[in-house]
Amino acid sequence: MTAPIPRDIPDLPAVPGPPALLPSPVPATAVVTPVRRPVAAVYRLLTAALAATGVMIELLLAGPSTRALSHFSVQSGILLAVVLALSARRALTARRPLPSALTGAVLLYAVTASLVHHLLLTNTASPFALTEAPTGWHAVSGALLDTAVPLAAAADWLFLTVPGRMRLRQAAAWMLFPLLYLAFSLGRGELLLPHSAGRYLYPFLDVDQHGYRGVLGNALLLGLALYALAVLIVALDHARPNALRRPC
Repeated sequence: MTAPIPRDIPDLPAVPGPPALLPSPVPATAVVTPVRRPVAAVYRLLTAALAATGVMIELLLAGPSTRALSHFSVQSGILLAVVLALSARRALTARRPLPSALTGAVLLYAVTASLVHHLLLTNTASPFALTEAPTGWHAVSGALLDTAVPLAAAADWLFLTVPGRMRLRQAAAWMLFPLLYLAFSLGRGELLLPHSAGRYLYPFLDVDQHGYRGVLGNALLLGLALYALAVLIVALDHARPNALRRPC
């Protein structure tokens, strides 16, 4: 004889959610075949070598190494050489590409150094044009750091990387290094003797000539232009076509 079925069946407690999946012991590389990019690796190594050559020339010719290392173009060249060397190693060993926040930053700094050189320092129509054009090996290092290397880095970004990886929020973070450089440049000028040669390495940051108000005004305009350039790079990164099927 069976027990009677109760009329009121209590509600079962709701399932809190789908069960959490345990991490798979199979690595992703076992599912997706890693692809080496020897062409991208060689290209990035050559670009890093060009940047390192330009930096070495500046260090050998500029007298005290601290003065050569104080230039924004030299600092951006060092950063670019290191990042491209690391990126080349990852492309050769089929590892994930470097974060776009890092590669985009060094690209921005290299392009900024090039634009400042060509539009402000060597342009005769600019109020900040240098009185003497570089000659000899200084001209060679300038051609490498301010022309060849930025163009090569831009070509690497356009043709050897997957688009759409940069984010707009990264543009604001990229402004940190230029701000630190501004503070470094003004602090360096205060530590040197007044009116000493090479106290301020860029005419638009020359406090002796423009005063702090003028220098900060110039820095503000350059900072706004730099941020606009960063936003443009992010926009182009999402608008450009995909030249690769897989990340380099």
